[in-house]
Amino acid sequence: MGSFDNIRPYNDDEVVAVLQRLSTDPDFLNVILRYRYPALANSLGWLLRPLVAWRLRKEIAGISNIADLQARVAPYVEHSVRKATDGISFTGIDNLDPDGVHLYLANHRDIVMDPAYVNYALYQAGFATPRLAIGDNLLQKPFISDLMRLNKSFIVPRSVTGRREKLEAFQQLSSYINHSMLNEHSSVWIAQAEGRAKDGDDRTDSAILKMLHMSQRQLDFVPAIARLNLTPVAISYEYDPCDLDKARELYILATTGSYEKQPGEDDASIAKGITGYKGRVHVHFDAPLTSGFADARELANRVDHLIWQDYRLFPVNYLAWHQWNKRDTSLSVPAVEDVFSAAEVESARTFWLQRLQQCPAEHQPYLVMQYANPLQNQYRSLAAL
Repeated sequence: MGSFDNIRPYNDDEVVAVLQRLSTDPDFLNVILRYRYPALANSLGWLLRPLVAWRLRKEIAGISNIADLQARVAPYVEHSVRKATDGISFTGIDNLDPDGVHLYLANHRDIVMDPAYVNYALYQAGFATPRLAIGDNLLQKPFISDLMRLNKSFIVPRSVTGRREKLEAFQQLSSYINHSMLNEHSSVWIAQAEGRAKDGDDRTDSAILKMLHMSQRQLDFVPAIARLNLTPVAISYEYDPCDLDKARELYILATTGSYEKQPGEDDASIAKGITGYKGRVHVHFDAPLTSGFADARELANRVDHLIWQDYRLFPVNYLAWHQWNKRDTSLSVPAVEDVFSAAEVESARTFWLQRLQQCPAEHQPYLVMQYANPLQNQYRSLAAL
């Protein structure tokens, strides 16, 4: 067994066997069945399951490597973009080196779609797609692990509990990321913090930056990070399909002091994040950070300010901020009508009022906060320039 075999993505020579395994996995077939035939899955599942398996085998025929698989999946991502968004835009591609490797460090709002949209942007621009970090807490069933590792995902240990075990796991993770980039010349995507920023307050965990240095102690922090071409990425969603669920979680956490996920909750969030309406989506790539910081804390601060400044604000962010009772009133934030067209404002106001009506009154402050925080962070960051 190789030193990274338990966490690395699948290699090209493993693809056919994994796909064959997936084509007979009953849990995976049931997921497809419920997605394609939701009204018939329970009553006629026994009849439709062989049909689903046959169509899946037909779909994967001829796929022999990761590139083939991603080319086959690309039209489905295009379909998701058309169906679940009002369009996706990208900026900052010219900041990237097409022949180099990048450590894409992104804000984190959606479990699956954050890396999917980064991949989509890079794929459209002709760049190689990165390897993707995914927490082992999300890989609750074998077929999910197979699917993610087929899509160039590697596993981040989050379920490890002992201090020594955690240290060993993160040492291995650090070694793998550095090996992937420096030896195998493959870029990497990783979220700026563990878990989604459910309150809309995007902040980098300096522990992640320290983890990157763990396996490179022969170098000082700055040169070790510099050679990874750490590239901040700001991902902006006009609307979050999971916003009501996040507001509920934040309310329970604030009023009880804890929140325990129910079985299948992450799976439901993944499904809603993929299929739910997001309005407009924007992805911005900053230039790599190779200097101007002395340690992990300074680097985290720089990443934060870049992501805040490059976050694409939409009318809903202004509407939410102006009704947020915890807003920083010292900031010079214009009225939404002074920034966007009347048609945009009217559309956003209608949607926002509907969203608020769908949210229990006690949860509403946490819904408002999710959309107000990105604006407040941006205006505070710009005021500090």
